[in-house]
This record gives sequence, structure tokens and C-alpha cells, in this order.
Amino acid sequence: MSIREDENLFTGPIGAEYRMLELICPNAALLARRVGERVGAWRSGEREPERLLGLEIGCGTGVSTLPLLAERDNLHLVAIDSSAKMLDQARANLAEWVTAGRVEFVEADALEHLRRQQDASVDVVVSNYAIHNFLDDYRREALAEVFRVLKPGGIFVNGDRYAVDDRAEHLALTQAEVRRWFEKFAAIGRYDLLEDWVAHLFSDESPEHIMYLTPALEHLKASGFSPVRVEYRDGVDTLLTAAKPA
Repeated sequence: MSIREDENLFTGPIGAEYRMLELICPNAALLARRVGERVGAWRSGEREPERLLGLEIGCGTGVSTLPLLAERDNLHLVAIDSSAKMLDQARANLAEWVTAGRVEFVEADALEHLRRQQDASVDVVVSNYAIHNFLDDYRREALAEVFRVLKPGGIFVNGDRYAVDDRAEHLALTQAEVRRWFEKFAAIGRYDLLEDWVAHLFSDESPEHIMYLTPALEHLKASGFSPVRVEYRDGVDTLLTAAKPA
């Protein structure tokens, strides 16, 4: 599984009030916009296809889904998430896009869904603040499947937490982040959510989850992606792209 069931707090209060992520991590919304803009600017070849097929991994409440649809008129998206609570919010938030047939929200485990897709069947795979939640072995399998399902010339765009390679620097950034969380949640009296977010951060930072930048880039290259580029970086918050050679 992507996350051990006893660690998956997105099925509880965090999932029900996921909008709080914008309070403690403004870069999440920023990266969602940047992911959308990057997909909007991307071209698979000299001739633009009439219909682009996209897959979003870990769509959450649709915060990152909306910029994708808005930036690319010919993009038809399947957006998956394992949290029913978050998908209910996504369907409500993007009801007009669902009705228009531009997006389908599917409750699914990411790896299982990827394995069901045909080879070279998707133009674009995107994710925003989801893949860092995966257990490391699971993440490696999922990214190999992303490469398989992408069409030649297709692209993987990921906005996510990539740990700083220097352990001391990463620790200092994490400590500063937690201090900001205490300030933000104390100001609104939501210590219940603070507890869950801190518990989730412990999961993110555990050895079987943490996603250091340089090893992550090397793994994408070893999986066949080329080029692999870091296009934005602010602390741990990163936008990277990885293309499947044509």
C-alpha cells in the first residue's frame, strides 16, 4: 500500500479539512498553479492533438486539478485519490468540470490504478503533494508504472516535498516549519488539527517515506526518464518534470 492504514490521516480530520494545508503550507497552492502552468505550456510534438489524456495522482479536494483543467482546454483528466472524503469535496468543488466531461474523479489506490492502464496510453501524469506520502518501495514501483503508461514524448510533472540532501539543513527547515504550524493553529485554536498534522509529518520524515531530492532525481533517470529537471525549489517545496523520450 502507499501508506500504512494506521498512518493514513487523510481519511480523518485532515482529509475533511484539507483546506487548512493552505494555512500551514502556502507553497502547496503555489505549486498547484505552477503544475497547471507547466502542463499548459507543454507540447508533445509539432502538432497539438485534439484531445490530451491526463492522469492526476492524489488529487485531494481538487485544488491542483482546477489549474490543470483551466490551463489546457484539450486536457481530459482522470483524477484519483484513496480518500473518499477528499474526493467528495473535489466533486463538489469542480462539479461543472465533471458535468462537462473534462474530469472523472476515481477512488483508487495509485499503484493498482496505474497497473490497470495500458502501455503508452496517457499523455501527461501529474501529482501535487501526494507522492512524498508513499512508502519508498511503493513509490519506486509507482514511478516505474508512470513511465510505462506514458506515451513516448509524454511528461510527468510533480509538485512535492523533496527533502534537502544535507541532513542538518533539512532538520533546521523542518523545525522551522513545525514552529510556524504551532503559531498558525494556535491563532485559530485548532490544536486538534495541529496534532494530526504533526503526526503526519513524523510519517513523512520517517526513513521509509522521506524523499531526498538527489536520489529521487537519479531514480527517475534510471527509470528511463530524460530529461529530468528541477524547475522550482523553495526549501523542500519543489516542482520537477520528467519526460519519456519520444
